Amino acid sequence: MSSKEHDVQPDVDVSETVGASPADVYALVADLPRMGEWSPENTGGRWLNGANGPSVGAKFRGTNRSGWRFWSTTVTVRSAEVGRQFAFDVDALGLPVATWAYTFAETPEGCLVTETWTDRRPGWMRSASGPLMGVRDRAEHNRANMQETLRRLKAAAEH
Repeated sequence: MSSKEHDVQPDVDVSETVGASPADVYALVADLPRMGEWSPENTGGRWLNGANGPSVGAKFRGTNRSGWRFWSTTVTVRSAEVGRQFAFDVDALGLPVATWAYTFAETPEGCLVTETWTDRRPGWMRSASGPLMGVRDRAEHNRANMQETLRRLKAAAEH
């Protein structure tokens, strides 16, 4: 990761305290085929090119749905530190879309999970995205989805 990428601030971040260990919650988040269980928009997907789990550089084909719209993306894992951080870049049609990251900090109750979204779309794609995807404010849309994702993740981890 270049120093320029390191300095980029996320567009949205949300946090949730979960009554489970950082390693246990990491295991749920890093199991990308199961992401559809937590996310209101992602429906899961599959590892590519022989990958069978999260490691830096591993690729994943993510599937997504919002209303009648559905699409797929290519995910490349950029950080896979058990119990600390899981992050990945998302591309669509060979173009950068976003970076998603989950960090885990131990707390007396279990852990604090923070999910971040950083918009990487080119300007023209941001403009076209609203009418094509039916989402006027992508940041607020993602914030609501991220809050729901963490609520569902918490319920699963604490079950």
